[in-house]
Amino acid sequence: MGYELHETASIDEAMKIFRSDQSSLIITDLVMPDKNGIDLILDLKREYPEARIIAMSGGGGIEGRFDYLAIAKLVGAETILKKPFTVKELRDRVDAMLHADSPMKSHA
Repeated sequence: MGYELHETASIDEAMKIFRSDQSSLIITDLVMPDKNGIDLILDLKREYPEARIIAMSGGGGIEGRFDYLAIAKLVGAETILKKPFTVKELRDRVDAMLHADSPMKSHA
């Protein structure tokens, strides 16, 4: 799609990269080995309220009484994607978020 991407293996690494680069968009899963994506969203929004975030999940590992995608939206994710989703769905969401007015850089 022509965007510059940074892939990380942990929330701490994602925060370190974001602090140095402040990318236009963060796409996070909610199930990760060190923390969950809700923690990442909260950390990002605390430090960078303008951060734009897409949260995604298939529900694995966090199913229960709560709808974690809805919680992600409540704590700051602008959009959510339930797995499985299509490449077109992801592309459409990314394009929509990056082409909206943003105070941040123009690469993902």
